[in-house]
Amino acid sequence: MDASPDFPRQSRVPVFNMPSVVTAAIGLMLAIQALRDFVLPETWDIRLVLDLALVPARWTIAIDPAQGEEVLKAAVSNDAAISAAREAFARYLVAEPDAAPWTFASYALLHGSWMHVIFNCVWLAAFGSPVARRCGPWRFGLLALAGTVAGGALHVALDPLSLAPLVGASAGISALMAAAARFVFQAPPPGYGSQPWQRPPRRPLESIPELMRNRSAVVFLGIWLVTNLLFGAITLPLGAESAAVAWDAHLGGFVVGFLLFPFIDGPGPDRA
Repeated sequence: MDASPDFPRQSRVPVFNMPSVVTAAIGLMLAIQALRDFVLPETWDIRLVLDLALVPARWTIAIDPAQGEEVLKAAVSNDAAISAAREAFARYLVAEPDAAPWTFASYALLHGSWMHVIFNCVWLAAFGSPVARRCGPWRFGLLALAGTVAGGALHVALDPLSLAPLVGASAGISALMAAAARFVFQAPPPGYGSQPWQRPPRRPLESIPELMRNRSAVVFLGIWLVTNLLFGAITLPLGAESAAVAWDAHLGGFVVGFLLFPFIDGPGPDRA
């Protein structure tokens, strides 16, 4: 006699074991990188970066045009060729001041290289998936957007004269990592896992004191913080030239995701 439960027949098996919103986000980032590398002419790609990347100096000049002289001074470099290009860009920003507020979100769509975008896709799959399953696509998107904007804002605040375009989805992904850290490191309840068909129960969010007593969570948070501070002090090959990791944008996104998640965490069972 077969005592196993009668499960409904599955009509199909998903190709990717990720929520659809995470799969779509990864597909969009990869498609944009492919479009820039293989389709767009170089002049169009430069225009795309100018229109969508977050440039701190552009925002600073738009708010306070008197800062234009300081931006021009900051453009000077020891390398004559680089200095000339930076000064030309600075003069362009001074001549046409435009805050471009959408760039506080749109910069997340661009990446410096294939390594950069693939690295972000891996982290998004790992930490975005549990958040999307728990909250659904709309709250997932809201949290990622809030982290992206917060990361960009902190970057501008700490380096307001910078002419280097900020690109990458890391700030939004850092917000999702922080949100996931508030529930994924809890031990499963006693008895869970004794049957292969059991769905994992919805875990309550840990408060900050509870999180600080969770050894796995503390180790994860410590490693994340140390690696970001170290990467902020070195350069990595994110594009044609070495580029510094925007650790401040990561930090801004992480803090906002950590603090905001309890307010947007929806009730009810987990959803795929």
